[in-house]
Amino acid sequence: MEASAGLVAGSHNRNELVVIPRERDGESAPKALQGQICQICGDDVGLTADGELFVACNECAFPICRTCYEYERCEGSQVCPQCKTRFKRLKGCARVQGDEEEDGVDDLEHEFSFDATRSRHGMQQALAADAMLHGYMSYGRASDSDFPQVLHPMPQLPLLTNGQMVDDIPPEQHALVPSFMGTTARGKRIHPLPFSDPAFPVQARSMDPSKDLAAYGYGSVAWKERMESWKEKQEKLQMMKHENGGKDWDYDGDGNGPDLPLMDEARQPLSRKLPIPSSQINPYRMIIMIRLVALGFFFHYRVMHPVNDAYALWLISVICEIWFAVSWILDQFPKWLPIDRETYLDRLSLRYEKEGQPSQLCPVDIYVSTVDPLKEPPLVTANTVLSILAVDYPVDKVSCYVSDDGAAMLTFEALSETSEFAKKWVPFCKKFSIEPRAPEWYFAQKIDYLKDKVLPSFVKERRAMKREYEEFKVRINALVAKAQKVPEEGWTMQDGTPWPGNNVRDHPGMIQVFLGQSGGHDTDGKELPRLVYVSREKRPGFNHHKKAGAMNALVRVSAVLTNAPYLLNLDCDHYINNGKALRESMCFMMDPLVGKRVCYVQFPQRFDGIDRHDRYANRNTVFFDINMKGLDGIQGPIYVGTGCVFRRQALYGYDAPKTKKPPTRTCNCLPKWCCCGCFCSGKRKKKANKPKTDMKKRNSKKGDTEALAAVCALEGIEEGIEGVEVKNLTLMSEEKLEKKFGQSSVFVASTLLEDGGTLKSTSPASLLKEAIHVISCGYEDKTEWGKEVGWIYGSVTEDILTGFKMHCHGWRSIYCIPARPAFKGSAPINLSDRLHQVLRWALGSIEIFLSRHCPLWYGYGGGLKWLERLSYINATVYPWTSIPLLAYCTLPAVCLLTGKFITPELSNVASLWFLSLFICIFTTSILEMRWSGVGIDEWWRNEQFWVIGGVSAHLFAVFQGLLKVLAGVDTNFTVTSKAGDDADFSELYAFKWTTLLIPPTTLLIINLIGVVAGVSNAINNGYESWGPLFGKLFFAFWVIVHLYPFLKGLLGRQNRTPTIIIVWSILLASIFSLLWVRVDPFLAKSDGPVLEECGLDCH
Repeated sequence: MEASAGLVAGSHNRNELVVIPRERDGESAPKALQGQICQICGDDVGLTADGELFVACNECAFPICRTCYEYERCEGSQVCPQCKTRFKRLKGCARVQGDEEEDGVDDLEHEFSFDATRSRHGMQQALAADAMLHGYMSYGRASDSDFPQVLHPMPQLPLLTNGQMVDDIPPEQHALVPSFMGTTARGKRIHPLPFSDPAFPVQARSMDPSKDLAAYGYGSVAWKERMESWKEKQEKLQMMKHENGGKDWDYDGDGNGPDLPLMDEARQPLSRKLPIPSSQINPYRMIIMIRLVALGFFFHYRVMHPVNDAYALWLISVICEIWFAVSWILDQFPKWLPIDRETYLDRLSLRYEKEGQPSQLCPVDIYVSTVDPLKEPPLVTANTVLSILAVDYPVDKVSCYVSDDGAAMLTFEALSETSEFAKKWVPFCKKFSIEPRAPEWYFAQKIDYLKDKVLPSFVKERRAMKREYEEFKVRINALVAKAQKVPEEGWTMQDGTPWPGNNVRDHPGMIQVFLGQSGGHDTDGKELPRLVYVSREKRPGFNHHKKAGAMNALVRVSAVLTNAPYLLNLDCDHYINNGKALRESMCFMMDPLVGKRVCYVQFPQRFDGIDRHDRYANRNTVFFDINMKGLDGIQGPIYVGTGCVFRRQALYGYDAPKTKKPPTRTCNCLPKWCCCGCFCSGKRKKKANKPKTDMKKRNSKKGDTEALAAVCALEGIEEGIEGVEVKNLTLMSEEKLEKKFGQSSVFVASTLLEDGGTLKSTSPASLLKEAIHVISCGYEDKTEWGKEVGWIYGSVTEDILTGFKMHCHGWRSIYCIPARPAFKGSAPINLSDRLHQVLRWALGSIEIFLSRHCPLWYGYGGGLKWLERLSYINATVYPWTSIPLLAYCTLPAVCLLTGKFITPELSNVASLWFLSLFICIFTTSILEMRWSGVGIDEWWRNEQFWVIGGVSAHLFAVFQGLLKVLAGVDTNFTVTSKAGDDADFSELYAFKWTTLLIPPTTLLIINLIGVVAGVSNAINNGYESWGPLFGKLFFAFWVIVHLYPFLKGLLGRQNRTPTIIIVWSILLASIFSLLWVRVDPFLAKSDGPVLEECGLDCH
């Protein structure tokens, strides 16, 4: 992947590919993709590992790429097509029969094409993937399909160490030491080959008794030392086990329990659960059960004592209260098992970052999505990208992909400027370990230079870096100002080439590698992480599925170019606030006790730029610090759309690996035929429903034929195909995989590599071509993308649906809350944007509720736990609460205007049940705040905005969702603003016209009118009418207090409320009040005898 290649744009369907060179500061871009063309396959010849042009034939220099060269040597005539000279073995290539002995070529580690770092399982997967890739490469190799594909078998030879490498014995002391044993380029030694092949002659040296017998002989010094150390560890383990009461260190179903008492700290678990103390959680659970009992008695009284003179009001109130009770149960019981978690970053380093060896941490691909640079400022996106490039993680393990779904040249140029500034910013961050690593927020901090004895060099470099950043901001702002007016002929690039994305709805796919393996070094000469710009192809007539489609395109592009086993997705306004955030997630993903069943690690969302009082509950701490902790104790938190580290294999729609259960005890008194007759059908069913991953792991232990059969097992192909030839198996697996993942051979082959990594048989040029292919607009047609693979389509809240599908496959998720927030973002600060954001979330829930993926009826028989299902039901049902909530908030005004109430006169027993229910409600909330650490002000803001959003955004979401699903009327949403003006909270009081503001304003006005009318009526009727009035006034004040933040925002600063809102609200309130006066005026109804006119003149 060449960083200097330039912008690659093209369309696979139209067979177009254009390379626009990247020129900066007058330098011509190196022509990495414009070298010689292979005369056999048509691909670029490519470069060698030293950066020189690849030359296959030293006699005539006939242009042949490395792939064709190796194929001709292994399977072809082994001669140059032009001069007919036999190909010589080049450095990095495997030997074939007939090669001369090259004394000058010292390439022992590549001589037999053996990678010591790849396990036996991984090697077979790679062979199957390479064979499949070679079978149907689609670019310029139409003739390759006619060649026979040969997959060399690997007869296995057991090692003397019984299949396990002995790390404490030097390689020269092994009993069998091939002559090619050496050191790889990364400094790792090559262990003896686990197989022998007649095509690969192994020259073993003579055995030295003083070395070899001493190393392996029984009774040697090395053997005695190892036995003694093993005995000491066992004795200490037995002592600690005895101190623990003779109990073993058992783990729960998730494999996460207390620390194992191992002597080697590097082998201890990387994380552990921290249960909530029993003194806090047990009273909480007791109050929940008491509240259930009180709720039962409350509803018994409400149903058995109707209000006859206000039957309609009583019936509406009872229906609303029953719905609120059901909603409370759905929200409450998933919080029954809350937990905290703790990570051990030092153990992670000890295990995977050993001194003197390359880091063994897994690579991570990071996704940043953006659409409109005018609503999502490029400076915000640049800060997010800079924080990613400066993250505390090995640079060769990090790749950043920026998705520009608006194909904006402003985003492209801003990213180009960002890549240049990163060469100065990244070394500064890592030199002084600064936090946060987003420059905008770092320089906004007030730093005490005298604290912790800050070095004078740091002060000097910080000031210089701040000047550099201010200049960087000036350049970015200049680009933004220039982009305000689009030229009539469209945008053009620096070399005069028209920008391919001038038509936002009709443009080719574009990829630009800004920082890569060969073009990304900082000012200190050190390598930088990869930075790739991606804009997927868009054409009229195609459904591009908004953000979910863009994320799936990034999944495929990253799989082709880097194929990291883990992914992190971030919104463009969520920067990395904690440089060790990736390490925090790896403590769960790479923990052998926990990580195998984890599909993603979700971090809480934290925000900057919110006013101190958090008027509109933007922080949402009740959800992130109470609900999500409760879900973590069941099957894991739901996916919230950003700040989440995924396992790539989980996104591909595979089932979670099943934990092996110990065999159950059976009775031996029954005859064998009875056992077979009783349980035969059950065994067959269990075998047929065996998880795909278990079948895959079992088959991977066999030879190459079973390796290809494992590919078939991935797609659920039934067993019993052992007699089928390997070629037929390959064709079957290709058809299944293509139907699931698409027509890209490189991508399909990458899905077979569980541990990630790119295929070595492809060149950078072919990878970029394949990357353009996988982001074409028609690639997902007739595949399972968006249905079972990747981000799931069908809702504007694709995050909930994607996490739900993973949990249905048996995976679990982890909730990680570091001491320092991992990520921080910006939230919509004014009420209008906040309500539109809530409207979008609620509409997505309605779409899920009305789809086949509704948790009420989807996913039974899978791996979803019932408490986790309750949480997903609550996440999709909550918008419907807006209808009873609106009716319930209207009842106080109706009662005050009519003089009636929803309950009859309470008896002493009824008053007791009412009082106990209110006490339980407040006690439950207090205990929740106690074990979660949420403040009472945050809890109260959440309660207030639940009412505000419920009677406005949620209500509109219900009607818009019904129109969209039933009538096909789609609603377009605008992206919420990601940044305000320079002044702090400048947009807090800014109001924009929106129909969402009408319902809560109307509720406020009619309740205020009702209060005035009720008090006036009580004054006129005397002392006796004040008693019943207090209950109605309390009811009305409950509504007004919950809507108080809305009222405060409505008045705004300097009374800038839009006139249209006031006019509409007063009009609706007046109509409602006059209607009730007409139906039921304020006149006392007489129950006496009816008086009729007698006809006599009394005067």
